[in-house]
Amino acid sequence: MQTKLHRWATDDLGRRFGDLFNLVYDPAFLMHAWERVSSNVGARTPGIDRATVVQIETWIGVEAFLDQIRDSLKSGEFTPVEVRQVMIPKASGKLRKLGIPTVADRVVQASLKSVLEPIFEAEFLPCSYGFRPNRRAHDAIAEIHHLASEPINYHWVLEADITACFDEIDHTALMDRLRARIKDKRVNALVKAFLKSGVMTTDGTREETWTGTPQGGILSPLLANIALTALDEHFARQWQQETSTWRQRNRRRTRGQGNWRLIRFADDFVLMVSGDRHHAEELRGEVASVLAPLGLRLAPDKTRVVHIDEGFDFLGHHIRRLRKRGTSKYYVYTKPSKKAVQAVKDKVLAKTHRSTRNQDLAELILSLNRMLRGWANYFRHGVSKAIFGAIDAFTWGRLMRWIRRKYAGKARLGMVEFRRRFCDRGWRIAHQGVAFTGASSVSVKRYRYRGGNIATPWTPDPAAADS
Repeated sequence: MQTKLHRWATDDLGRRFGDLFNLVYDPAFLMHAWERVSSNVGARTPGIDRATVVQIETWIGVEAFLDQIRDSLKSGEFTPVEVRQVMIPKASGKLRKLGIPTVADRVVQASLKSVLEPIFEAEFLPCSYGFRPNRRAHDAIAEIHHLASEPINYHWVLEADITACFDEIDHTALMDRLRARIKDKRVNALVKAFLKSGVMTTDGTREETWTGTPQGGILSPLLANIALTALDEHFARQWQQETSTWRQRNRRRTRGQGNWRLIRFADDFVLMVSGDRHHAEELRGEVASVLAPLGLRLAPDKTRVVHIDEGFDFLGHHIRRLRKRGTSKYYVYTKPSKKAVQAVKDKVLAKTHRSTRNQDLAELILSLNRMLRGWANYFRHGVSKAIFGAIDAFTWGRLMRWIRRKYAGKARLGMVEFRRRFCDRGWRIAHQGVAFTGASSVSVKRYRYRGGNIATPWTPDPAAADS
């Protein structure tokens, strides 16, 4: 059914879809939604009703629970309840607001997303990479690398960030964009009900949600992408009208005009500019004018113009052009940003704090290996080998001190005794058959640039069609 929806939406970009609500409460869609919700990391996190996935499975049963949701949707009695507000610390020291819906609301949101996503994926543009199927942060980084390198040479960068994007999206503007594609009034009413469901704050008071879509909801990233498509479409129109061919771009250069491309990952985006600094600076006001009707504004402290030789951070990576050692040629390199490196060091510090010395050493080593391997897998496509080694050296030192204090006894555990008891293969820490491997166990590999035409899960396979 999703493949059909996507095909119909792709074949007719002006089509408005009706009679979708029956799919939202279809048993297959609801079961698919339940599987997604129950396998999610936040399955153990309750909403305001304090019910978790495990409790529902034990007390009610999955089939009975989904039947209740289906009946309430069919009868029109289903009403989303307030999300439970949770404050999450950010790296900057500020707090991020998360809204945790109840399990029932999560299931309905997941089913609703399964219906809407194939339709809107047909009109989402290639410059958008965040929270979309088959797309990831590495594709956005590869696109920046491609544009900044020779022979394209988009060397100026407008690095932008939207202030509290998920909290400030204008509901009227968002619903107008939704209704342009969806004419089923019940679906639109259900989406609006989730937007207006309200927030139960940490002190137990209820707040109305006049703007925004709560972070933490399954539907929120899709709704944010629907709203921010206005930004993608604005620059796509410019590209098609003024710079789509090499001759047009070259003519603009000879006239002293700039060329630019947008790369967006959710509410973080950059504009890669070929020209001068003032071309990039002029885009700041243009972006602000596009975002204003959506109720959004740029964050002044996170929006700046830089040259690729100065470098900038994007999605945890630091991207910069440098001269290759021993040559006169310049290349664009990506590596983990200082903030990303400090974040993983902070996690190592937390895991090896003195309060954790009651843990078993083998369990601690396994935990550190998993964490560092997961972190390194994200950054494996940059020039990260030296940084991986530095992280491992830092972790080895923390782990060594943790062991020496845990097993010191009455006398201090010397390094000779430490090496004899807790190391194999030289100085590699190991215990009960578990060895510390760290980030360096992940091989560094160049990411293959896939271009802008990345197939969706519902795009027909040409090879299969030919056969």
